[in-house]
Amino acid sequence: MLASTELALLRRVAHEQATCRAPSLVAAVVRDGSIVWSGARGRVGDARPDDDTQYRLGSITKTMVATAVLRLRDEGALDLNDPLERHLPGTPFGAATIAQLLSHTSGLTAESPGLWWERTLGSDWEVLLGTLDADTTKLRPGAKFHYSNLGYGVLGELLADKHGTDWLTVLRSEVLGPLGMSRTTPHPEGRHADGFAVHPFADLLLPEPSPDAGAMAPAGQLWATVTDLGRWTAFLGGNGDGVLSPETIAEMRTMVTVDDGDSWTTGFGLGLMALRYQGRRLTGHTGSMPGFLACSLINPDTGVGSLVLTNSTGGVGITQLSLDLITMTEELEPALPEEWQPSTVDPKLLELTGLWHWGPTPYHLRLLPDGCFSLSPVNGAGRASRFRPDGEDTWLGLDGYYTGETLTVGRTAEGVPNHLDLATFIFTRTAYDPAAPIPGGVDPDGWR
Repeated sequence: MLASTELALLRRVAHEQATCRAPSLVAAVVRDGSIVWSGARGRVGDARPDDDTQYRLGSITKTMVATAVLRLRDEGALDLNDPLERHLPGTPFGAATIAQLLSHTSGLTAESPGLWWERTLGSDWEVLLGTLDADTTKLRPGAKFHYSNLGYGVLGELLADKHGTDWLTVLRSEVLGPLGMSRTTPHPEGRHADGFAVHPFADLLLPEPSPDAGAMAPAGQLWATVTDLGRWTAFLGGNGDGVLSPETIAEMRTMVTVDDGDSWTTGFGLGLMALRYQGRRLTGHTGSMPGFLACSLINPDTGVGSLVLTNSTGGVGITQLSLDLITMTEELEPALPEEWQPSTVDPKLLELTGLWHWGPTPYHLRLLPDGCFSLSPVNGAGRASRFRPDGEDTWLGLDGYYTGETLTVGRTAEGVPNHLDLATFIFTRTAYDPAAPIPGGVDPDGWR
């Protein structure tokens, strides 16, 4: 990056560390799948932290658990609409679906019963299960967003049950190992930052505990470095590296629920947060545990992401800092558009392109470089979607109003395309073409 950009990013990090009195703070910017800048302030022991210093991730752990659950779905081992009881019987909330647990819409209580789980030694699943009863469900499943750490403890046990081993072994073999995240561990190993609380009225530190959370560990146990979290941030942007397909990652970050504000700023997909900021749609997750705060966000549209790790219980604006690092990078060093290059086009696809009409409204059907089609109103206002091939003369909607719907090409007896059937809507080359199967027919006297 330009020296001026690096200085601006470091100054923003330095300002946050100094004004918010963070014992130490590390941050990085990811672009196009790799770290392009990192910076650090403060001290870990008697030295400045670096890209290989471990910090606790807190709830960013949940995104990795969710990824392993989505792998089970992609392998056909479960359906997201399955009730929990089908795969993990015996809980008092078995009617909640896997998708509801992933998206924090299961209605489960926010925290596990008993003592504050983040600061006390955890128990195993059987002990935790024995503390759960009907009162564990606080809201009707599916009613609204209600963040539940307990829900991810349950998902961790689901992973263990389906794989016949513990949740951490599943993550190591299915997610962390394939992504090269060798410094992501349940407890600190090697160089790491100790967690502290900062006195509210004096420049003093209080060491925070970091016990093993037991059955609640899938909600926030893991530690990682800048290098590892940089890989993870890039992964959430769509670089699946064989762990998940880009389509499944996009599904994870698609909002299931939004906040209660009149104009949403945050939402939640399948294990991933969604944020709207200055025209950007960002995805990722934040994390907090006693002594630590963490944030990992990325803009999938530009491939620019950022991460922030600090060893302070509170008071550091990690989310805003992460947003600022992304904004500064995109504004100070905007990416150049990819050069346009002509491509080879199948003539059978080319004959589908051009002007079509839904009733009297003109649409353009364009062939995209990736072999998909885009269908959009000529005037730019109305329903627009992209479609990918899904068989002979059939196309599957990828986004917008027609997500998941099928577009079928209708042809004459001679094989010439003369209409498109999209979820029962008929598009024709001319408005209300009488030669096409217009629902309800066309007035025999025509236009007048």
